[in-house]
Amino acid sequence: MTQAGYALRPIVLEREFNCFYWGRSATLQAARRWLRGEAIPAQEKSQVLADWLRIEPQICRFGEHVVLSARAKQNSWEDAVTGPEREVLEAFINLLAPQKKVAREVILALARVVRG
Repeated sequence: MTQAGYALRPIVLEREFNCFYWGRSATLQAARRWLRGEAIPAQEKSQVLADWLRIEPQICRFGEHVVLSARAKQNSWEDAVTGPEREVLEAFINLLAPQKKVAREVILALARVVRG
């Protein structure tokens, strides 16, 4: 809210949210609990909050630090998997469930042999 130019106060959250939401109005108590992290808005309300604040809905639900951490892990995974490994993983994703099971068992067996 602060980054969007709003005071971080329940009364402001309640007023602004209810201007954008066409369902049952949020109460001041609900807004207070959202800000304190004591309650999480329902999915549709999180989407309205995200649209109003111009942020991703995941940030409303989990917090910016969690979203940034998840992105960093995903980026490190994507950076680590290149060329032939990426080709293998993409092929694996397109396999049917029984084929995935066999491929997984083969890979795990090879891993056990390497670990000794």
